[in-house]
Amino acid sequence: MTISRRQARRQALFLLYQWDLSGQPIGSQYAEEIDPWARSVAEAVAGRAGDLDARVTAAAEGWTADRLGAVERSALRVAVHELETDEVPAEVAISEAVAFTKRYASEDGARLVNGILGRIQREEAA
Repeated sequence: MTISRRQARRQALFLLYQWDLSGQPIGSQYAEEIDPWARSVAEAVAGRAGDLDARVTAAAEGWTADRLGAVERSALRVAVHELETDEVPAEVAISEAVAFTKRYASEDGARLVNGILGRIQREEAA
């Protein structure tokens, strides 16, 4: 199965969302075929969830990663992973995380995700 990078990123986000809510292995509850890139991103992010959550918490100014919803937390984890690995331009990582959160959570959640990722991006640029 070949899908676009955007579709694969969203698939990775869904895989992480399911993992975060259920505690089950990545992909065990996903009904469709899983793109290899999406699986590798989801597994890499799940393996570093604690470190990624620490980065989010440090940038969240009063929020901790465990207080965020699973959609916001998954979007932030993937975006921070992408910012750290330079797999995609920072603008793409941030805009995809915000769009995903806005679509599947809320406008307020999307603003929160955008603010946290903006702080993390500025820290990395400094």
